[in-house]
This record gives sequence, structure tokens and C-alpha cells, in this order.
Amino acid sequence: MVTPPDIPFDAIWTALTDRFRLGPDSLHGPDHWQRVEQNGLRLARATEGSDLVVVRLFAVFHDSRRLNEGFDPDHGPAAAKSVRKRQGDWFTLTEWQLETLCLACRDHAEGLVSDDPTIGCCWDADRLDLPRVGIPSHRDLMSTAVGKSLATIQR
Repeated sequence: MVTPPDIPFDAIWTALTDRFRLGPDSLHGPDHWQRVEQNGLRLARATEGSDLVVVRLFAVFHDSRRLNEGFDPDHGPAAAKSVRKRQGDWFTLTEWQLETLCLACRDHAEGLVSDDPTIGCCWDADRLDLPRVGIPSHRDLMSTAVGKSLATIQR
């Protein structure tokens, strides 16, 4: 696991929460982001090669550009665009971190799995919170060993 540099996570959370169109009570809003962050921290700490900064930023950015609670196919790409816009202003990531975070955000709702430990932690962290909307977390859609284990428990 990569150790995080100084990134103003609290300020980023506040800024994105204030800008979030669906409001604080949204199924895809700040409460969900916090659960994704908690899941992501647990997964990243148990997954060798994962990047904690990317996992934490994914948690707050991945659904921050949603326009509605239902079908919103452009919210992942919009989140990736928002990440790129904030690079160098809110945070400075390495090229690898930036590309990884953008890919994780862009494709998080596509039902894919990843061999990349960081992307796997991001996607699993989000999918472990699917039961909040009545969708079980399925083992075969998890990328990490811990994600698979936790999804099996949730069935």
C-alpha cells in the first residue's frame, strides 16, 4: 500500500458535497461516498500494491457528477473529467495516479473487474455498498480477494 502525501481530503469532501446536485440525502451522495471510503480503506490495507490516495479520492469523486438517482451513463466519465480539472489545483497526483483514478471513475459502473490492485479496490469498495439500493454484492464482480470474501458473506 502506498502512503498518502498531504492531500486536503476534508476540503475536497466539503467542496464536492457543496457542489453535488442531488443533495446530501441522495442514495449516491456523501453518505454513500463515506461508506465507499471505509470499504476502500479496508480493501487497500489488505491488498498489496494498492494506492490509498487513489482509493480515497475515488470514493468522493466517483458519483459526485451524477445528474439523477437512476440511469446516468455519463456520470463516470464526468467524474473522470472533474478529477482532471482539479489536478494541480486541489491536489497533485503522479501521472500514474491520475490515469488510474480517471480510469477507475470512468468505468466504475460498467460491471468490469480489474487485475490492477488499486482499481480493484475502488470498484469493490463501491460494489460492497450496493445492498443499500437492494442489489447484492456478487462475488464474481469483485476484483480483490477481500472483496470476494466480503461479497460472499453478504449473499
